[in-house]
Amino acid sequence: METTPTMETPMIANVTCLLNPPVRMGAAPPGFVRDIPQGRCGQQFHSRYRDGRRVHKAARAIERYMWDDVPRSAGDRMVNVAGQQMERPTEYSAVNLLKDAGVDAERWNRIPDEATIKRTVEAIEARNIRVIIVDTADEALQAVIDLIPGGAEVMNGYSTTLIEMGFDRVLEENPKGWRDYHAVITAENDTEKRHALRRKSVAAEYFLSGVQAIAETGEFVACDKTGSRTGAWPHAAAHLVLVSGANKIVPTLEDALRRCREYCLPLENQRAQRAYGIGSYIGKYVILDREETDGRVTLILIRQPLGY
Repeated sequence: METTPTMETPMIANVTCLLNPPVRMGAAPPGFVRDIPQGRCGQQFHSRYRDGRRVHKAARAIERYMWDDVPRSAGDRMVNVAGQQMERPTEYSAVNLLKDAGVDAERWNRIPDEATIKRTVEAIEARNIRVIIVDTADEALQAVIDLIPGGAEVMNGYSTTLIEMGFDRVLEENPKGWRDYHAVITAENDTEKRHALRRKSVAAEYFLSGVQAIAETGEFVACDKTGSRTGAWPHAAAHLVLVSGANKIVPTLEDALRRCREYCLPLENQRAQRAYGIGSYIGKYVILDREETDGRVTLILIRQPLGY
């Protein structure tokens, strides 16, 4: 389970709640840029960032990613930066939480055989969800980079999988000139404005998220404490890009829900206690059963154990 804290409360992973109607593709959310307080964007970053994610460059990112300042043609070329990245366990990766979480990793964190992966991919695609299957985290990172066009509006929910892939470094360097919604949210020191920006962010042009469980029958399950991220899942985001290790594949939808409770939650609870000094719980679930809009949802599935 993968979460992002605010100053006020820690969160668990991916959850559901439709907060705003979709924003027109290519358009900035109303009031998004003009509401950013200039001259304050460098304050309090360390209190809202963790796991070595982008901090020191976030203030410069605000100016660099302003909607009107990024030409649409910038970065439309193929950028091969994935080869420079390595999957990298963090302090809060599963391997560093398992001992204290008391979970059954043998049951819930194994890579299925190739026949099972193939069957699962076919079931997902039958639900109108595109699948890109890769062997390594580096290949997954390159697939993400290739998928999102230059100058696009990008938001991501906190994801251990994305961090282990090296996506945070790519987002910090931003070779394709993406308009980084998360950097602007983090730069906002006013609590009310920050919450408003976070609510609008679920309607980003491209929203990236991890996954808690995938059933062999094709359903995706995500869970979260507050629901701050998976509001993008059902409808709000114009494009939803999900990344997942094959270790999250389980036989049935019921098993997927059990994986959330018996594996993801104990690990997330350990992470939350270490990071924020407070435990966590599952407040909301979202199940992605089928996608109505062609081409809206893409899963990048990695034949490696990533995230939890």
